[in-house]
Amino acid sequence: MARIRIVSKPEVCIGCHLCEVWCSVAHSKSKDIIKAFLYEQPRPQPRILVEEDLPETYALQCRHCEEPKCVAACIAGALYKDDDGIVIHDESKCVACYSCIMACPYGAIRINIETKKPLKCDLCKGLDYPYCVKYCPNNALEIVEEVEEYV
Repeated sequence: MARIRIVSKPEVCIGCHLCEVWCSVAHSKSKDIIKAFLYEQPRPQPRILVEEDLPETYALQCRHCEEPKCVAACIAGALYKDDDGIVIHDESKCVACYSCIMACPYGAIRINIETKKPLKCDLCKGLDYPYCVKYCPNNALEIVEEVEEYV
């Protein structure tokens, strides 16, 4: 089985935060950068975070683990792995206990400032390609497909 995830390349990341901007656009109602930031309420939130530990910067997002600790920790069943191996958050089931945030070893789950519920990367499920990768000016993000080999 293959596992798809986004990998950050800190050696070429310039810390421009455009991945955060485009992630917000990808998860907006309009999918339009101007409309998303000026007119949409609630304002769309990014599911990726640029960490700055100068001189190095890198984008942090869900790694869609093979055995995700966040899914195991979710008491409401709001986190699950879909058929494609993507860890999905169903906000309608979420009780905002933040167990998933505490369980994630990578710090990849954030709190939505509007809903106060967890927010995580979904690899832009339903769109043609993850916007953070597509619009990164330095190609500091790339999609990697890891094939699990069973012996």
